[in-house]
Amino acid sequence: MFKSKSLKTGIFSLAFGFMLVGCASEPSSGDDVEQEVEPGEENVAIEGGEEGGDLVVGVLSDATILDPHSSSDVPSGNVQSNIYETLVKYDTNMELEPRLATSWEPIEDKVWEFKLQEEVYFHDGSEFNAEVVKANIERILDPEVASPRAILFEIVEEVIVVDDHTVQFVTEEPFAPLPAHLAHYASSIVSKEAIEADYAAVEEGEQHGSYINENPIGTGFFKFDSWNPGEQVVLNRFEDYWGEYAKVDTVTFRIIPEDLTRIAELETGAAHIIDPVTPSDLTRVENTANAYIRNAASITYLGFNMEKEPFTDANVRKAIAKALNREAMLEGILDGTGEAAVGPVNNTNFGYSENVEGIERDLEAARELLAEAGYEEEGFETTIWTNDSRERIDIAEQTQAELAQIGIDVNIEVVEWGAYLEATAAGEHDMFILGLSLGTGDADYPMHMLFHSNNVGDGNRVRMADDVFDQMLYDARIEQDEATRLALYEEATNYLNEEVPMAFLYHPSHIMGYADGVEGFWADASGVYQLQNVTIQ
Repeated sequence: MFKSKSLKTGIFSLAFGFMLVGCASEPSSGDDVEQEVEPGEENVAIEGGEEGGDLVVGVLSDATILDPHSSSDVPSGNVQSNIYETLVKYDTNMELEPRLATSWEPIEDKVWEFKLQEEVYFHDGSEFNAEVVKANIERILDPEVASPRAILFEIVEEVIVVDDHTVQFVTEEPFAPLPAHLAHYASSIVSKEAIEADYAAVEEGEQHGSYINENPIGTGFFKFDSWNPGEQVVLNRFEDYWGEYAKVDTVTFRIIPEDLTRIAELETGAAHIIDPVTPSDLTRVENTANAYIRNAASITYLGFNMEKEPFTDANVRKAIAKALNREAMLEGILDGTGEAAVGPVNNTNFGYSENVEGIERDLEAARELLAEAGYEEEGFETTIWTNDSRERIDIAEQTQAELAQIGIDVNIEVVEWGAYLEATAAGEHDMFILGLSLGTGDADYPMHMLFHSNNVGDGNRVRMADDVFDQMLYDARIEQDEATRLALYEEATNYLNEEVPMAFLYHPSHIMGYADGVEGFWADASGVYQLQNVTIQ
């Protein structure tokens, strides 16, 4: 164990059950100059690219599971998004477009109807149809499965199969965000045969998701080949794909935890794409390879365990939030990339409002709040957890120094990714640094995921259980007038800035490196890799 005055590193050994450890991350683009991508711009120039070959993506973290209904992390989602497909998806403008569905519309106040693609087959040869969609949504909502993504569809009362290629969703109340929720990779469509086999495995004593984790079967342009936990995941091109074939023969997600090693692999040609690139390493990547940068639909935050003293006191939480210098984080840690956060969503998501005022840095006000909470003289000692990301370790160290100025003594513990997710879900932490992909483009999802009382222990790792806020989210969820709904999310964000379940830090930019000869790559605003049109030379 490495220890210093600024860092204590703890490695937690926790049981994972059926959750094997695998690989994922976030890739890059393809010209020979830096690409700074705004919505609507994507690198899809494949002229001169050659088809075939093995695309190697060097990534920071393992996946935790390949069952999309059981995972709640982006590293897993990035692998899953190349195996499975959703009914709809976002383009580079964050506009919804068809995928497994061809069209959708509300036919009544509480009924959405989706028309489905025909002649689509899964990797196991079974056919995609409305019955499959029904089985997938019902599985996500099955309380025995305990999907961390059930919150996406908890308002769905019934899924009706109209015919083989028409399905209807009946909701408790009018629900505007449903198509956006069906674009999230957590709603990926799994083979019905695999779902049935998974339930059968549970009858034999296995855990939910164990069969699908070992047999991830979707309709995607890549299919699962192998998973060597801690080393790599390999996917093969699906030759019977219903749409345009992938350009490369295989994709290998190679786990490379060390930042500088990932860059070295890019420089030597051992990796075609690396993700993430730490902002402090951006210049080196630009000098030796290429960089891809785009605005991110994600939030990085410092979370508090609201069930543990002294974080049960809103004054303590707000004092910490007021002590943090977000601009210094952007300049010193992110090298001027990203943007300071005033709430959980930025302008990539409906629900963002420029009228919200974030929590400003004010050390004197922070000390006064601590005094009100009874910590005027002695302060207190606490711990920040983070995973083994250099960026997050840097945030932890800056936070440690800033909280020392208001009398809070902070230890830092660095925890392996899979163990980190499990331990924070169990509420074993004091404070922690984490992020969330804002993958639906609508504030309904991240606000429910991070703060709704039904989600404590899943996405809600701050363990907030607030009936008032739950009602605010419900009111915004069912509101049909767009302007009124936006005002409700503005009110909800202001409420969060009073209660301070977490300190909103920043919305990062996705920064990735790619080699010369890589073309056709882009990542969406959530950082999910789009590999279908990638070619390598």
